[in-house]
Formats: sequence, C-alpha cells, structure tokens
Amino acid sequence: MIDIRKLSKSYGAFDALRDLDLEIAEGTVFGFVGANGAGKSTTFSILATLLPPTSGDALIGGASVRSAPAEVRRKIGYMPDFFGVYDQLKTDEYLDFYAGSYDIRPRDRDVLISQLLELVNLTDKRGTYVDSLSRGMKQRLCLARSLIHDPEVLILDEPASGLDPRARVEMRGIMKQLKQMNKTILISSHILPELAEMCDEIGVLDKGRLVARNSVKEIHSRLKGDRLITVKLNGPADPAVRFFESRPHISGISEEPAAGEIKFSFSGTEAEQAALLAAAVSDGLGVRSFSEEETDLEDVFLAITEGGARSE
Repeated sequence: MIDIRKLSKSYGAFDALRDLDLEIAEGTVFGFVGANGAGKSTTFSILATLLPPTSGDALIGGASVRSAPAEVRRKIGYMPDFFGVYDQLKTDEYLDFYAGSYDIRPRDRDVLISQLLELVNLTDKRGTYVDSLSRGMKQRLCLARSLIHDPEVLILDEPASGLDPRARVEMRGIMKQLKQMNKTILISSHILPELAEMCDEIGVLDKGRLVARNSVKEIHSRLKGDRLITVKLNGPADPAVRFFESRPHISGISEEPAAGEIKFSFSGTEAEQAALLAAAVSDGLGVRSFSEEETDLEDVFLAITEGGARSE
C-alpha cells in the first residue's frame, strides 16, 4: 500500500531525510520512532504531499506523491501534530465543513458525522463548541476529520502527544478499531510502549536514516542481550541454585530467601530458555513461577540509535 523509494529531503547542506526505502503492506499498522529532528515529520509531510522531496519517490496505493499528488490526497487521511481545529465551530459543524470540502453530499453527511463521532467516542459532544473540548477530545475530533472521506491510508503524526493516560488508552482503542477496518496506518510517537501495543512493526529513524525495522518483539529480542530471569520456588532454594549453576548460559545467580526466589542472567536462545524451565520442573525443584524481566523499550531505542551513530 505504501512504497517509499530512496526518499530524501535536504535543506542546503542539511539532510533531513536520506535514502529512505520502505514498503508497508495493506492493513498494517506501522510505527515510526525517533527523537526530535530524526525525520519523522519530514517523511509524513512528504507522504501527505505537503512537502516535495529532494529526490526519490513514494507511492500510496500506486499513486506517486510527485506526479499524482491529487490522487494521493484522495487516498490518505492526514492528522498533523497540531490541532488544526476551528474553535468557533461546533463539533458537527466542523466535520460538516470538511465533508463539504470532500464533495460529500449534504444528505449523506448527517449519518456519516454520527458514525464518526461514535467511532471516536464523541457522540455526547455533538453540538458542543470545539474550544470547550479537552485536548484529548480535540485529538479524537481531528482523527474523525481525517476519516471523513474513508481513506485507505491514515498518516498520524504524534496523535497521542500531550494526552493524559486515560486519553491515550482511548486513542489506542480507536487504533484497534481502525485496524479491524483494514486501514493501513502510519503513526509516529515518542512513547515507545504505546507503539509496542498498537503497531505490527516499527521503524527507527535516526538522523534521517532508517536504522532498524521489524516487529517490536524481534527488535527487542535482538538488542536486549542477556535476559534477567526470576524463579520463584515453593521449596528450599539450595537445590535450585545447584541445578542452575550446573547449566550453560547462566551467570550471576543471586538468592533472595525472604521472597523465596533466585535470579540469574541467561544468554541462551528462547528455545534454550524453554528447555531450561522444562528441566527444572522435571527435576522437581518446586518452581512456582519462571519469568523474564523486560528490558525498558527506551533502552532498546538508545541501543539502536547509538549503533546507527557508530556506523556513520
């Protein structure tokens, strides 16, 4: 659905985006992660036909942002990282204005507006002035606006920026509904755990380059190194300590008698980890739980971008 080919954008000697190659299949939710200035908004502005690339091209549903921008605009719904709402309008008037901009017939708009307000959980705010809405409500209204013409692709630049925890939960729920509608969604965020919950894949941008692309789980697994394993026991710890000390890939065993648990670092594969657990249970060690401590996703992001910087 989205085919980006050697896309670059330069401002004099500064390269905001460099040779971006990326294909995103229909129905995929793809997240862009990157620090400020990494190239996320530049990429989104080019895909939304608001900014011409210096070189390269991007196709959306087969339409080129260079040679067929009007066709691209019919295929996309774009939500920038600023509100872009008209405060003196009511919510239904605001959506009606944009429906008219897309040549949707007046007799069809009332039902459409009702459906969109229901999708973004703003039905009870129909007829409310936009300037009285909370930030989260305005974000959801902007999302409804981007859906007014039923686009195939959604380009959402920092849609959860500045939202409180409740509003972020609501936004994630809406993203799940849109995925079920087979929308292709390109979304950016600084909040990595949110992308982990919403996206099928993520791409990490650093200094205008795509330095990693995969599922969150696979990127996480590739970079986190040794796993920290916690084993909680029903019985005494000494037999368990001796058991794990005799096994490969294990180091740094520590015991916490008060909690009835031991901890250690494990450098093996996921299959070897599963085999280790099976052997511990088979030996009758009284294993009550066997869990892996998750590496912080921010640490994963830093590891990726530092690696990209070293490869320059």
